[in-house]
Amino acid sequence: MLMTTRRRLRVAIILLALCALVAPGGALPPAGAEPLWTESQGASAPPEIARLNELMHSLAERLKPALVQVRVRRPKEAPSEETAPHPAPDEPRRTSGSGFIIRQDGYIVTNAHVVNDAERIQIRLADGRRFDARLIGQDNRVDLALVKVEATALPVAALGDSNRLRVGEFVLALGHPFGLEQTVSFGIVSRKGAPLQVAAPGFDFIQTDAAVNPGNSGGPLVNMAGEVVGVNSMAARNGSIGFAIPVNLVKGLLPQLAEKGKVEWGWLGVTIGEVDEDQAPKYGLAEPRGVLIRQVVAGQPADQGGVKADDVVLAVDGTQLEGPRDLQRIISSTPVGRTVTLKVMRAGKEQDLAVTVGAYQAPSAPRVPRRSPPPRPHP
Repeated sequence: MLMTTRRRLRVAIILLALCALVAPGGALPPAGAEPLWTESQGASAPPEIARLNELMHSLAERLKPALVQVRVRRPKEAPSEETAPHPAPDEPRRTSGSGFIIRQDGYIVTNAHVVNDAERIQIRLADGRRFDARLIGQDNRVDLALVKVEATALPVAALGDSNRLRVGEFVLALGHPFGLEQTVSFGIVSRKGAPLQVAAPGFDFIQTDAAVNPGNSGGPLVNMAGEVVGVNSMAARNGSIGFAIPVNLVKGLLPQLAEKGKVEWGWLGVTIGEVDEDQAPKYGLAEPRGVLIRQVVAGQPADQGGVKADDVVLAVDGTQLEGPRDLQRIISSTPVGRTVTLKVMRAGKEQDLAVTVGAYQAPSAPRVPRRSPPPRPHP
């Protein structure tokens, strides 16, 4: 008798629900009435767009295996610019960024700010495997780091030629923004030539409107041939544009990171500026060119080589200088200990000075990485 009562109750509930559905305002469409939506009849994109879609998809699928997530544990007081949940007061900080494999035996490129002050670095591969990694080397001026995991036969990303990259070309930015895995964003190269960092040595960023968000740092910027042309490093504060380290610069620094654990940048020990049209006659120049020496640091290479304030450097080892960044770039990339010839204009007369390049002296106070292109540094 009890079971019969329960069955009757269930039937009553079902009948009430059906009555609600067919009541005014909630009526079911009668049989044979028009459907609520229109089903596509197999429409297709124009052939050119379809080919582009296929290219994008195949590129993303081909590149993702070499993309890794870099998970970092820091002491609770260590600063970081990557986003992560706030730990309890007695817990270490855990943050994450991106990276990509450049050699099958486990060498991985990422940003220096991703692994700064790390107690532990863990790499998560696209197939889900996790490895503890060790820091091989890093350089905070360019924001580049090289880490390694103990593994073999890993998928790698091929490095291209960033000098051939042109403004307006399509690029993909790969990474793990906000902890989201295996993300690809699409854009163009919007500019080349943005200053690299506050203390960076005259090299340039690749600017792109492909989305680069917190967590993308260290991931690859890739051209339509599937070649890595840059390392995503930072974004403007409003997130509308991102910046990547040119891969040709990366290739020049990786051997030093692997061998020495750091990059030895060339250094003169001077403060420099541009020569404008009004100043040119004052320095004996027919037109504004070269690099004005504003100050010389006592005891540093330039001072030891006889460089003086108000000299205008016209060339380094025969290479003409158009402006300050030319001098920064040449001296920074010159091996420490090599002697270069500076052609200078002094009091209206040209003369050659032999200067032995010294090692860059980092500021004593630590710098917080920036997310927007900062002012020009001094060599």
